Amino acid sequence: MNDRVSDWGMIVKINFTAGRVEAHKCPPGKDQAFLWDSRSPGLGLRVTKSGAKAYVFQGKLHKETIRITIGDPRSWTIDRAQEEARRLQTLLDGGIDPREHAAEQKAAREARKAEARRRDVSVAEAWSEYVEYLRTRTAARSKQLRSDRYIEEHLMYASPGGVAKKRGSGKTKPGALWPLMSLGLGQLNRGRVAEWLENESKDRPTAAAYGYRMLRAFVRWCDSTDDYRGIVSAEVYAAKSVADAVPRVGERRDRLERSQLSAWFMAVRRLPIVPSVYLQGLLLNGPRRGELEALRWEDVDFRWGSLRLKDKIDAEGRVIPLTPYFSSLLRELKRANEQPPTGRQRRALAAQDKEWAPSAWVFPSATSASGHIAEPRSAHSRALAEAGLPHITIHGLRRSFTSLAKAKWLDAPAGVVAQIQGHKPSAVQERHYTYRTLDELREWHDKIEGWMLEQAGIDRW
Repeated sequence: MNDRVSDWGMIVKINFTAGRVEAHKCPPGKDQAFLWDSRSPGLGLRVTKSGAKAYVFQGKLHKETIRITIGDPRSWTIDRAQEEARRLQTLLDGGIDPREHAAEQKAAREARKAEARRRDVSVAEAWSEYVEYLRTRTAARSKQLRSDRYIEEHLMYASPGGVAKKRGSGKTKPGALWPLMSLGLGQLNRGRVAEWLENESKDRPTAAAYGYRMLRAFVRWCDSTDDYRGIVSAEVYAAKSVADAVPRVGERRDRLERSQLSAWFMAVRRLPIVPSVYLQGLLLNGPRRGELEALRWEDVDFRWGSLRLKDKIDAEGRVIPLTPYFSSLLRELKRANEQPPTGRQRRALAAQDKEWAPSAWVFPSATSASGHIAEPRSAHSRALAEAGLPHITIHGLRRSFTSLAKAKWLDAPAGVVAQIQGHKPSAVQERHYTYRTLDELREWHDKIEGWMLEQAGIDRW
């Protein structure tokens, strides 16, 4: 029952039956052979030399022969194959290419599935993608990768809590954004966000306000991506009911007073060398904590007395003077960093298949994922407690530099202080300050350091 051809070369069509379909074989010397159905125009049965069979449809569109595989006879009955052939012929009669029609239908189905997945995605799933985006992309303003601490904060705010605290006893509490994580992304609306803010503000208003800012950035990111565009409205953060629910957190004003410098320095200098020098560097130079955390030895120029800090405002970073006392602290730190390990330490490293090498970081940490100091708050809290001083945040040391440098005892020019600290000019007057050379900054920076040390009773180093 192979291809039936008349004496005039015409293909003979036969009525498909189960027996004829089963008996159809490919003759020797051919790659494939066809049977054509007499009841459904265009329906054929193809068999290859390996014995594989398939129903096919063949027709013409705009004088072009089109052949489409329908399916295996073991899965398609003759009636179903004939019905499919008639459907395909109807498309051809209407001037439609069945292949393009099938591709369009498939694309439409995939689009519907994608839209359904898009609508069903949870806030937690989208948040996870957002955090990965933050982790791997440079910040728009600084053109630098975001710090480990910044990423960790985003993970912490969205976490369910319940894990053992790294410091102290007990377990962590759920993050401020955790109540929103179980919602579908499409369920995130102004009513839910306003309610969330009201609930969170009762116990932790500062965390609620910071969480709101995180959420606002997240929603803006969603609207910038193809996967989530249009699911969440900007009203989630911009509606008046939401804005009114954001807690008004007062400006933090914690800072060291002149009279507290002696006690502070005395306690901080008793800390282990890395946190001790780091904390003193924050007060004496006024940088953002992350700028000093990420300082490398290649950024320290002892010969010309300068430090290059990664700046969140200027992608190229900024260069500030390396003042005498802080330079002496860094030299001491460098000697400690380059001190070879003891035999016991070498054996411990060898057991971990590691080799010793001096750290590239000025403030190294064996426990931090980044390799440099990342959490100095515990050490600072111990020093404050020992000195009997009130709580002062790490950022409060940056504020202390600003306030002390501008105080009447020093009265340093605002432009000098701003340039050392990497402040973005804000007031009209400040925008017109002349950019000062390193030596011009050094004249004032050395005075600021010397005055602080004098108040602390440190006159030799």
